[in-house]
Amino acid sequence: MNPNDRITNVAPADAGKLVKMLIVDDEAVICEGLRYTIDWTQLGVEVVGEAYDGFEALRLIEEHGAQLILSDIRMDGMDGLELAKEVRHRHPEVQIVMISGYEEFEYARQAIRVGVGDYLLKPVDIEELSSVVKKIVTAIHTGGKEETTREIELWLSGMARHGMAFGQEPPASLNGVQFRIAATQLAEFHERYASMGADPYAAVQEAWQLGWKRALEGSPFHVVSVFDHENLLMTLLTAESRIEPGVWDEWVAKAIGSINSEVGARIYGGVSTVYEDLGETALRCAEALRLLSFHVLDGREVLTPRYGEEVMSERVLPAFDSTEMVQCLVAALFKQDREEVHRLVEDMFRFFRESGYLLPEAWNVYEELFALLRQRLRKSGMTGLDYALRGQPDPNIYNSYAGLETVVLEDMEELKRLIDQNGIDKSYWIVEKAKKYIIGHYRTDLKASEVAAWLKITPSYFSYIFKQSTGKGFTEYMNEMRIDQAKHLLATTQDKVFEIADKVGYREYKYFVSVFKTYTGMTPKEYRGLRVSREMSESGGETSASLESGTE
Repeated sequence: MNPNDRITNVAPADAGKLVKMLIVDDEAVICEGLRYTIDWTQLGVEVVGEAYDGFEALRLIEEHGAQLILSDIRMDGMDGLELAKEVRHRHPEVQIVMISGYEEFEYARQAIRVGVGDYLLKPVDIEELSSVVKKIVTAIHTGGKEETTREIELWLSGMARHGMAFGQEPPASLNGVQFRIAATQLAEFHERYASMGADPYAAVQEAWQLGWKRALEGSPFHVVSVFDHENLLMTLLTAESRIEPGVWDEWVAKAIGSINSEVGARIYGGVSTVYEDLGETALRCAEALRLLSFHVLDGREVLTPRYGEEVMSERVLPAFDSTEMVQCLVAALFKQDREEVHRLVEDMFRFFRESGYLLPEAWNVYEELFALLRQRLRKSGMTGLDYALRGQPDPNIYNSYAGLETVVLEDMEELKRLIDQNGIDKSYWIVEKAKKYIIGHYRTDLKASEVAAWLKITPSYFSYIFKQSTGKGFTEYMNEMRIDQAKHLLATTQDKVFEIADKVGYREYKYFVSVFKTYTGMTPKEYRGLRVSREMSESGGETSASLESGTE
């Protein structure tokens, strides 16, 4: 069949008011589907023809004066990208929307580079396609102003999401002398907005985005904003003349405050350094995004690079005792004590808040704690812990201590469920009972068999569950406990070494010295002498000689 025979023209009575559109795809069924699925006339469009490759499309553009091209990106002969290049060269006023089943970023990037106005993926969402075409039609009728803004929005979105990898040159229509990026988001998103319906939240987003324009009316700035995430609005502020940094800060603070009032919500923003080279935009987007994490420290609305530097220069974070927390959590989890688990998690996040931890820092501590916790549970005989801890939750959703705390509590609930499912709490409490018995009898010549008899279980079973729970054999555990107590007595009493050996459960003095040296690398007398030397060095004066009198 001759290609010309496949062209179908439509000429409604009001065609003079309609934007002429050409559909391009190498599959006839796709062309027909696009043509007849949507009421194009209602959108202000006249479909003037269908083309099955790029060469045919170029001919029909000239023949029918097409103003809008709806094209597939992968076709035999001249594909969509090559077609877009030729259209930009021959007919720069023609608008292009590209459709593709290929989701690779490289295709989208190449399409945008050659001037494609929008890029949609197959299967095409009819509402999305209709919305895109409607915007283009409006732009054509209004002299292209909206399309110019759309071009800048696409470029800004690429810079925010892909950084320097985006590689797209700034739109020629983007003029200015100074620029600044503001990244804004709603505070406590997970707690306040995550469960909000789609329509009410869309109204919040609209007021938020329009709020920038309204707040800066009458200012020396132009503004373009795009949502990079449902809770992240990236805004490019442009000044046509050089403005003092203080004036920039005043207007930005006023704008964010005004948006808060208009939206009826708490919005805060990270604001980049003022810059003059648009090539820095990706860098400044990253800078603004990093500053958002400082909001949790004191809840301020405007977070500037200077504020970030001041905070980082003064911060000294106290260490969190993950080992102690793990011990407490294990006990509470095995007891299935939900209230105690929640209290411990609350205590941990109270520490993070009061110590000034940023959310990524708090999550890093939790990852370490979770690894220790999982290791401790495995030693107690628990199975089913092979799943990996998820990465840090989406910082745009969980952007508060409380939001992050809910994620940790969910993990604890899952561990509590696994423990209940495994049914290993019995052995855990047997070992805990044994530890208390050992503490009360370690000064005697205590044997594992005696503890097992007291617990009314076999010695072999006791040895097994004790090693599983503590990671140590009974003798090793006893020696470590006794030597720790001996070190304390050597440093704080005047008792002779053989007296201390007897007090901590060693009847033979030479055996005690041998075990002490194995665990500490020195004899009891050397250990006491080292302690005396340290105390004298630290005090800078005399230390009581009476301590010496206790040595052998």
